[in-house]
Amino acid sequence: MAEVSGLDAYMINQEKEVIDASKKVKMGIIGTGWIAECHADSLKKMPDVEVVALADLVPGKAEAFAKTWGLEDARIYNSDEELIANEKDIDGVCICTYNTQHAPCAIHALNAGIHVLLEKPFTVTLEEAIEVMKAEKKSGKILTIGFQPRMSENMKMIKTIVDSGELGKVYYIQAGGGRRRGIPTPFGTTFIEKETGGIGALGDIGCYSLDMLLNAVGYPKPLTVTGYKSSYFGTDPKYYPDHPEYAEKFGVDDFAAGFVRLENDIVLDFRISWAMHMDTCGDALILGTKGGLRIPSTDCWNGEFDKPLTIYKTLGDQTIEYKVPLKPADNQLFYKKIRSFVDAIKNGGEATVPSSQIVINQAILDGLVKSAELGKEIEIEIPEI
Repeated sequence: MAEVSGLDAYMINQEKEVIDASKKVKMGIIGTGWIAECHADSLKKMPDVEVVALADLVPGKAEAFAKTWGLEDARIYNSDEELIANEKDIDGVCICTYNTQHAPCAIHALNAGIHVLLEKPFTVTLEEAIEVMKAEKKSGKILTIGFQPRMSENMKMIKTIVDSGELGKVYYIQAGGGRRRGIPTPFGTTFIEKETGGIGALGDIGCYSLDMLLNAVGYPKPLTVTGYKSSYFGTDPKYYPDHPEYAEKFGVDDFAAGFVRLENDIVLDFRISWAMHMDTCGDALILGTKGGLRIPSTDCWNGEFDKPLTIYKTLGDQTIEYKVPLKPADNQLFYKKIRSFVDAIKNGGEATVPSSQIVINQAILDGLVKSAELGKEIEIEIPEI
């Protein structure tokens, strides 16, 4: 019998499940910035969930969030540690902090025996990801990473095509997409400062691009990486006509590229952008010995795509190509991501996006950064947990 992944099991159960609201899952939200709004919106739609606590380091921010989202009954805390120390019977937390606080918050929660949904990117560095996984293993609790595109039927089709053998042996994958002008500063500078963001386009949207491709080919481990990163736009005051002072705060990458050798004789040609003088870095490609797959470009691959996949084949002496029809776009991907986490808590299930996969994603991001800073190819080794 074929093995059923945590995500596959969840999607199967979704077709059958009638939500039992007789017992509430008690949830907390750590970090009440923009992405936390999406979590609150989804959690409030679940009749079997009670948001019991909110935490944020910024005075008054969690209180304002509670009022905006109708969560006045939630207890308010000034830090994740304070929330964890006082909420003894909480079941799970959604960690929505800025990147550099992902690891410590996740470790604190797991060590306290709390299930964790950790927003992407997993962490800033590979070393941090390993420490989180050690806490996960010791606790025996669920740790799932926030990649909602995994819930899309169109995204899942990419893996279905590869697994079907239609492409033969995959030997090359190319990341594309990227933003022409999309440095994320509408809510301030937490994405772009080194102390809070840690990494820039790499962690914000590069992780999505990597997950789409690596998940399709079975998440092979990286062996070596040659990386490049730059910040020509982010450090230019002209980029921010209303806030030229942001340029002085910019401390991360706004463009990155690299060449990664993976297990199973696969190579990854990677590029990602927050800002560039180009409309796209191109479509994503998966090349195999029997066929090729073109995945239409988007600015970050964080949800659905709006053009069909294209498969390229050779039959006899004829080259052919055909489209894979798109399924209707699903605007409930974020809800399904969080629903899968809640269901796993209730039913003793597994993480739909497990750390065992995303640590590979993180190792590549970390390797690209380190290689770029050293100016040479480096080897990547992921420690055993």
